[in-house]
Amino acid sequence: MLANATRTIALNVLLISVIFITACGEKSGERTIRLAHNLDIQHPVHKAMLYMNKRLKLHSADTMQLEIYSSGQLGSEREVLELLQIGTLGMTKVSASSIEAFVPAMKVFSLPYLFSSQEHLWKTLNSDIGQTLLEAGIPFRIRGLGYYDAGSRSFYSTKKQILSPDDLRGMKIRVMSSQSAVNMVNTMGGSATPVSWGELYTALQQGVVDGAENNPPSFYLSKHYEVSKYYTLDEHTSIPDVIVIGTHIWNQLNAQEQSWLQLAMNESTEHQRQLWQEATNEALIAVKAAGVEVRLADKSRFQQSVSDLITVHQGTELGDLIFEIQKLEI
Repeated sequence: MLANATRTIALNVLLISVIFITACGEKSGERTIRLAHNLDIQHPVHKAMLYMNKRLKLHSADTMQLEIYSSGQLGSEREVLELLQIGTLGMTKVSASSIEAFVPAMKVFSLPYLFSSQEHLWKTLNSDIGQTLLEAGIPFRIRGLGYYDAGSRSFYSTKKQILSPDDLRGMKIRVMSSQSAVNMVNTMGGSATPVSWGELYTALQQGVVDGAENNPPSFYLSKHYEVSKYYTLDEHTSIPDVIVIGTHIWNQLNAQEQSWLQLAMNESTEHQRQLWQEATNEALIAVKAAGVEVRLADKSRFQQSVSDLITVHQGTELGDLIFEIQKLEI
């Protein structure tokens, strides 16, 4: 309770101070856009943002720049998204699952085993479907600029390997604050338990949850491998990260500035995808060296257990979107 109270006080102080400096300031002739996220500075997403800033400064001849706040300095994904919506922050990174409440179609990324491969996922993201989803949040004062690779999510546990849905029975599995994620784990047979990312290490350590699910770089950089010695690569979902900007900031930019920012975003996406692959390989090597038992799962059993989560949407708008995505399969 004390930690939560301290964080609330800090956020209130931040909110008061940020109101006075605004989310997009001017410093010595430069336009500075403040960007916040909750990942470690060694994470490929943070490194990609640094690259985006470098390219933005280059394209704009140093008239535009990003001011990046990492490691949850300004709060959780939900908290920084709220700061962005009320106009006290310029940009942020969120999981596609985190904005389902504003862009219901984003739920499609949380559906298990919808994408047959990473190539299929990126063909979707780079299509008109991906662009439409980026713009769908505009009525809620958020505009997507682009996607970052977040790999595929898999299960890890403090107790045992999760090699089949049967192994999830009786296990409390941490999920994001996403109804889609809750439905997936519960349908597989586990007990979905939403826990904030910042509290997950302690929750695993103290047995509040028996396991969680995430991609290899996040599993490694969060140090969850220290308390979770079983990692099963079942790759149930491929949920991209989304870089969003407040419409209050986007609309302040002239056409040239919007072009510079979008170009820098596109370039950082390509750079981040390379960083992500390197980070994934390095993470798997590192956690194995730390004593984690990494196993490949028989995906077919997991797929069969959750197939109804896709077919249930037939005849709905989400079902139509699923159909369009499936048509893009390579």
